[in-house]
Amino acid sequence: MDDKRDLLILGGGLVGMTLALTAARRGVSSHIVDRADPADLTAEGFDGRASAISTASWNLFTNIGLADRLEPLGCDIASIAVTDQMKPGFLDFTPEPHEGTLGRMFANRDLRLALFEAASEEPLIAWHSKSEITERRRDEHGVSATLGDGRKLHGNLMIAAEGRGSPTRDEAGIVIAKWIYSHRAIIAGLVHEKPHNNVAWEIFYEAGPFALLPMLDLPDGSHRSALVWTVGEDDASGTLKLSNRAFLAEVTKRIGNIFGEVTSVGPRSSYPLGFHHTAKIVDHRLALIGDAAHGIHPIAGQGLNLGLRDVGALVDVLADGMRLGLEPGDAQLLDKYERWRGLDAFSVALATDGLTRIFGIPGKTASAVRRLGMAGIQRTPILKTFFMDEARGVTGDMPDLLKA
Repeated sequence: MDDKRDLLILGGGLVGMTLALTAARRGVSSHIVDRADPADLTAEGFDGRASAISTASWNLFTNIGLADRLEPLGCDIASIAVTDQMKPGFLDFTPEPHEGTLGRMFANRDLRLALFEAASEEPLIAWHSKSEITERRRDEHGVSATLGDGRKLHGNLMIAAEGRGSPTRDEAGIVIAKWIYSHRAIIAGLVHEKPHNNVAWEIFYEAGPFALLPMLDLPDGSHRSALVWTVGEDDASGTLKLSNRAFLAEVTKRIGNIFGEVTSVGPRSSYPLGFHHTAKIVDHRLALIGDAAHGIHPIAGQGLNLGLRDVGALVDVLADGMRLGLEPGDAQLLDKYERWRGLDAFSVALATDGLTRIFGIPGKTASAVRRLGMAGIQRTPILKTFFMDEARGVTGDMPDLLKA
């Protein structure tokens, strides 16, 4: 007999798997389908990326029971330093002691392991890994996906969580606005002489931002940070091919002595940067979450957090509706989800795109204007508090799942 579940989630990355687990904690069942092998995704060295988890996103992980698994693996972000080319006039976002941290840094591998382990223990989640989808269907009676081995999975609501290149979104004909920045983000782990003191650095150069994100020390006490270095598309290949010594020399040229000597660099990888935003995030028995709906520049570290806000809002809407006797694919519920998430996601996307463009304007005059503006914000507590709350994700109409 077919195993019909409430949700049919297509895409088992960080956002898709968090959705499945969050839904299960509210009594909502799901199929989750992903083409990847979990063993590959959690292998050492598969993905050197790290993610900043905001206060609101950490509340979500706490509310779904992941905090104990993740707590020892995260590095607090105590403050954020923002500077234009390391010149005077920088911004220092440091909350008061009673306000807690600005977030936590986690290796993506650690997030995946925690999510995968929790999902494998949850009976309301049917996890279909290493599975290709050959057909998707949505009609008045429900949704289905046919897998490459002939199995057919059924649900009431289809969720597109496959990321930026979502085939489910494209097959549904949802209009998408997008452009590329002609830049690539180079990702690497750095080991350095001085402690980072839990400070995240965002250093803006004309070619793009140069971010240094605090990570936990190695077991031998060596200090670590994650590097996200934006370079022009034409320069990316050459930068990746630099010897470790030459690469570290370029890093040191851009950060000065803030970390002392940078002693080693881990494996390097890169990915292209672009912007996209869909005209709508729902269709008949279909909801989009995460990068399937909105892809933004990593300038403010909000990409994953934006997807987790989608998760919190969608599960809140569906669970509340199901308590009233509505089924998950009900058009009223999907409309509520779109109204809740559409404006917030669009606002964040525009803000990150605006920052990217403002800090990319070349010339001494533009730099001087930016530094004057940052100095003004530095002297205005109410503005600093606003930006810190935005970084924490604790502004606006928050889903209950994202509240402490």
